[in-house]
Order: sequence, then C-alpha cells, then structure tokens
Amino acid sequence: MPRPILITGSAELLTLRGSSPRRGRELRELGLIRDGALLIEDDRIAAVGTRKAVLRHPLARRARKIDVEGRVVLPGFVDSHTHLVCAASRAAEYEHRIGGATYEQIARAGGGIVNSVKRLRSAAPESLEARAMWALEEFARHGTTTIEAKSGYGLNAESELKTLRLHRKLAARQPVEIVSTFLGAHVVPPEYRKRENGADDYVKFLATRLIPRVADEGLAEFCDVYCERGAFNMKQSRTVLIAGDRCGLVPRIHAEQLSRSGAARLAIEMKAASADHLEHVNTADIRALAKSGVVATLLPGCCFHLGEKHYAPARELIDAGTIVALATDYNPGTSPTLSMSMILSLACTQLRMTPAEAICAATINAAHSLRRAGRHGSLEVGKFADLAVFDVADYREIPYYFGVNLCVLTMKRGKVVHSRAPMDVG
Repeated sequence: MPRPILITGSAELLTLRGSSPRRGRELRELGLIRDGALLIEDDRIAAVGTRKAVLRHPLARRARKIDVEGRVVLPGFVDSHTHLVCAASRAAEYEHRIGGATYEQIARAGGGIVNSVKRLRSAAPESLEARAMWALEEFARHGTTTIEAKSGYGLNAESELKTLRLHRKLAARQPVEIVSTFLGAHVVPPEYRKRENGADDYVKFLATRLIPRVADEGLAEFCDVYCERGAFNMKQSRTVLIAGDRCGLVPRIHAEQLSRSGAARLAIEMKAASADHLEHVNTADIRALAKSGVVATLLPGCCFHLGEKHYAPARELIDAGTIVALATDYNPGTSPTLSMSMILSLACTQLRMTPAEAICAATINAAHSLRRAGRHGSLEVGKFADLAVFDVADYREIPYYFGVNLCVLTMKRGKVVHSRAPMDVG
C-alpha cells in the first residue's frame, strides 16, 4: 500500500474551501492558509490546514514528505473550454490578420474553422493523437489537471466520432482528466454550404442521427453549439441543444462572441452549464445571467490573439452576481495557448479582475461548469488531490509575471505528473 504524502513548507496554501459556485465578493475568497500543509492518502485529500494542525493527523507520522520550500500551492487549474484535437496550426491566417484581414473575412475565403476541418479530415489518427498528447503534457506543465475537450473540427459522422473516440483514448493514456463535449454544430460544413437549405439540413442530421449516436456510445457529457452569424442562428442552435438534452447531453453554448445574437438568453432558457465568450452581452443580458445558474466562461486569450479591443465585461458580470469562470479556449485559430497563468494575466490586465477572482474563476467555478466541483477545483478533505505548486511566495505573482511558466510541480489524484524543481522529499 503506498505511503501517504505530506506537503509542507508552503508560503501560501490556497484551499478555495467554501461555497461553490462563487459569485460577487465570494469570488475573492481563496481560503488562504499561511504555512499550510496538505496530507494525501491514495488519490484523495485526507487533511488540510496549518502545518501544526496537519502534523497531528495519525497518517502524518508515516507519510512521505514533500517540502515546497516557501512556494504557493493551489488547486490544479480546470480549463473548461478547449479544442484539444486539431491537425495543425493556422499561422498563415495569423499573419493575414496582422496585415488587416478580419476573422470573418478569412472565414469567408475558406480559412478559419473550415481550414481546420479540411486538415483534420485528412489527418492520420496517429498524428492527431501525437499532437494532442503534446498538448496534454503542456497543460500539465502549466498546472492544469482537468480540461474540457470539444469536437467540432470534423463536422461529419466519421471525423466527429474519430475525435470523440480519441478523447476517450487519450484520457486512458495520460493523467490529465478529459471531459468530452460534442460540438458538431461548430460551423456548417463545406459540403452542406452548397445546398439551398444547407444549415437546416445539417442541423437535422445532427439532431436526428449524429447526436443520438454520440449519446448511445457514451462519447460526450455535453453538447455545444456556436450561435453566431456565419455559424448557426438561434432557431438552429435551440434545435441542436434540445436534441442533445433529450439524449442526456448537458447544453453548453458559444455565445455573443462577434455580435449579440441572443445566445446568452438561449443558454438561460436551456439551463446550460456554461455560456462562453460573451464579449457582446448587454446590460439586460448580464442581469439575466446573474439570476441564473449559467456559468459565464470568459476567454480573454481569444481576444488577445485576434487583436480585439472589445473584451468581455467581466467586472459588470461579477458585480451583478454572475458565476464567472475562465478558460484558455486552446485552439489553432484564435487562442493557441495552453497556459492558464497567461489567461490569469489577461483577466487581470484586460478584464480588470483581481488575482484572487481570476484564480477562483480558473479553479472552483470552472469545475462547477463541468459538474465536477464536488471533487475538483479546491483543496478540501475528500476531494481528489489535484494541485499545482508555483515558484512564487505571493499568489499575486502568478498573473504578475505574464507569459512566464512558474509552475514547478503538478499533481493529479495524488501522483506527481510534472516536476521541474528540486524539492526536499523524505
């Protein structure tokens, strides 16, 4: 039987203990313990508190000790919006945008999501797997222990199922937890665009054939849709989400990214787990979201990479009482980052969130949006021992040092999955 693990020597231990999800002022409550300690038995947290208190626990005497030597310990990041499986970068489009082309202009010219669709359909499964494995290793190196992964670059039965099955395979091959989402309604695929009623025909195919098959095989927990001009309108998006809901797939939605479509209200109507992006919500939308259980998942990496000046109104959302989460939106076209620390930096400088709010949004609230707050997102007795150690003495330095990976240790379910700093282990 493996020995328990005792983690001591933290300058600050951020437990995030308490209510879930966090709203308003609660979003600043980190449950910070100075000189904190954590005791792990098997894959769960057995004790957490001050070093003096935890050392009195019966298991502490025989535990293997890890001294983090004055660093900050916090829950592993929960990245609740990623497009994990993709075939290649879209660096050429990046250069075109720098030259003045807009995201929508590039999409109309055959770039954007359709570009990724063409590449994924023709890619060998082995290359997709290798690229995704690299990404998962990078997530762990940056302190992320759980991710949501969407399909959506296949847009036909064969390639969507290939992606979702790869999620399952990857989840079994490596330690980062993968929560799978079906995003067959990402955009209208090229072969349907040639039809007079192509978008409606494709939505019917998703609702009557592909979504039931995804559900029958247990390949996804959530069903997402991109409700936006150039993608799917409100009626089509509602049809997709209702079909998913009837098959047991919890709704999620890409909402109000490039324009105000009404998607945030659709998220509320459908009792969606999350409405993501929200750059173009208005005051009435914010009030409605604040009264709902929908998580507003903000993706500042996307605005940053696209060079957009109009970020989501995080302050207004938080002050109104909305449940706010943060995610990377890792994808090859609009947010090719795996670093939640960089997202925290953007949240602080561009969204005007405090460092504490950003950390809560990237851990416990993100876990809530994935229906996993009961076992992830905070360091509390009985939860999985998912944590990250950062080489700073003050948690505010994590977003302060933007673009720098200061994560020196990541642990998933009580096992070290990344380590790059010598620590006293006894």
